[in-house]
Amino acid sequence: MIPIDLAIIWAFIIAFAVFVYVVMDGFDLGLGILFPLFPEKRDRDVIMNSVAPVWDGNETWLVLGGGGLMAAFPLAYSVLMPALYTPMIAMLLGLVFRGVAFEFRWRTTKERNKWDIAFAGGSLLATLAQGIALGAILQGIHVSGRHYAGGWWDWLTPFSILTGVALVIGYALLGATWLVMKTEGELRDRAYHLSWMLLLAMLGAIGAVSIATPFLHVQYTQRWFSWPNILLTAPVPVAVAAVTVMLLRSLANKYDYQPFFLTLALFALSYAGLGISMYPYIVPQSITIWQAAAPENSQIFMLFGVAVLIPLILGYTAWAYWVFRGKVRPESGYH
Repeated sequence: MIPIDLAIIWAFIIAFAVFVYVVMDGFDLGLGILFPLFPEKRDRDVIMNSVAPVWDGNETWLVLGGGGLMAAFPLAYSVLMPALYTPMIAMLLGLVFRGVAFEFRWRTTKERNKWDIAFAGGSLLATLAQGIALGAILQGIHVSGRHYAGGWWDWLTPFSILTGVALVIGYALLGATWLVMKTEGELRDRAYHLSWMLLLAMLGAIGAVSIATPFLHVQYTQRWFSWPNILLTAPVPVAVAAVTVMLLRSLANKYDYQPFFLTLALFALSYAGLGISMYPYIVPQSITIWQAAAPENSQIFMLFGVAVLIPLILGYTAWAYWVFRGKVRPESGYH
């Protein structure tokens, strides 16, 4: 009988929750980042309507990922949070500003421009903070014993800024391809144009992060380029190239649905690359998945709850997206 590794199972659950959050909240954060490029009220209303039925459920996965990390890997949580207090607080403030602006801009005419600025600024701040936090984790956390041993500003480095900018570009591309899928006419055409530029920028960002990452730690270099590891890692960049070709073709042929889902595939491949680099560490180069894991009884108890919650959340989320499928029109909403 093959033994069940609960720590690995929980690592996959948390990784899944974080990825679903990136997928589902990424495009509406991207819409906020793109908001200043659409100054017309009519266009902004359509953009907001395209995500209004689904946007406020996306943070469910962020809560699940953060809560799961605290419950299943308490040591990792206690080390990572002090190291990332500043970007995490910035992210939460950005999400708050974005959420409040989303609701309040509909209820005022005189102050609408101010709420639009808050929506765009909150989206940019939240995205930049998420990317910086990712870069700070990848570059390594200073740990002494079982405690964070670094300084207040250790998270702020050229590499973390690079990953922050890369995520801003990626989310903006998700937002642009979402508009291609959900809108019509001139707004859709402008989204196509933006998608071309953002795709080229995202490929540059992926290349820059991929080149910089192996220089952070020798373990990253060995994981990607040593033999026989390269046999397992080589398919990732090959798949990125293949998806990029399909994405370029879908934009050239002006398909409505393929660009968005192919962009999600790029995110999935980038996420897989991140997992390859980090495994088996949950705090890179310091704490492994097994060292950070909660007691086995606790993991089993929580697993029963997650086994019910995740299918339930996936079910009602899929239903919401299905009900509000189709294009959004200014005069008639969804059809």
